[in-house]
Amino acid sequence: MALLEFRNVGKTFPSGRGGNEVLREINLSVEPGEFVAIVGYSGSGKTTLINLVAGLQKPSAGTVIFRDHPVSGPAPERAVVFQNYSLLPWLSVHGNIALAVDQIFADQPSAVRAQRVEHYIGMVGLSHARDRRPAQLSGGMRQRVALARGLAMNPEVLLLDEPLGALDALTRSTLQDEICRIWQEEKKTVLLITNDVDEAILLADRVIPLSLGPAATLGPEVRVDLERPRDRTAMNHDPRFRAMRIQILDYLLAQREESRAIIHQRLFLPALKPEDITHLNLFDRWLTRRGPRRRAEIHQEPVEIIR
Repeated sequence: MALLEFRNVGKTFPSGRGGNEVLREINLSVEPGEFVAIVGYSGSGKTTLINLVAGLQKPSAGTVIFRDHPVSGPAPERAVVFQNYSLLPWLSVHGNIALAVDQIFADQPSAVRAQRVEHYIGMVGLSHARDRRPAQLSGGMRQRVALARGLAMNPEVLLLDEPLGALDALTRSTLQDEICRIWQEEKKTVLLITNDVDEAILLADRVIPLSLGPAATLGPEVRVDLERPRDRTAMNHDPRFRAMRIQILDYLLAQREESRAIIHQRLFLPALKPEDITHLNLFDRWLTRRGPRRRAEIHQEPVEIIR
């Protein structure tokens, strides 16, 4: 039975011209313990999709279901790791994680809560930096804190909103390995949002492309049948990896081409003809109060607009 479901989910944001439809007819089922990656272009609606699961936004159509109940708001069983870390700058590594643990496990003894905090600090390799504040950490270390905070809440679903997008290539690959290791240890259900196809294939059981918006929807899923643990060097020489990569990229690139549709629009220039007063001196120009003369015809021309 699915742990998480999207049933004909759509999301439209109000705008001056009647609404901006971001997502349309999203249908997806995620099984317990599964690692699913949604991959798509920036601006296609990936973060909106994560926010709907987290309960930070409500769908305009359809329903997001978690354990047979509609998602109506945020809850600790659905923890989000944001791209921008979202750490409190005045708290240390320990303090940021402890704040979440104390909120979720307030009924547990303080010693048990403290042990949980230390466990996840150690899991992400930050025991040496437990007393540092975010300003004293690198980008990769801050993301480790955000990941540890999410895991320390013991969620049933871990929502990763492009958590590695702002990192350099070396740090990103290191944290990819860490996420994979932690997922195998914790056996959490994970929904990853990313714009990196290779990252999605490396980490996930299934990769599902998201079409280019507006009104984005999910494309054909790709099941990743590569053995774990996955070695990125060996994977690059595996014909199965290359075939999956090509399939996903072909879909995404086709979406890009379709979005470059040419729209022909008529522009009607104002039916006004300016009067030539260049031969007049300044005083005579001031005395000339006549308005512009009407054009005899309206000029039309086709204009190509690339979305």
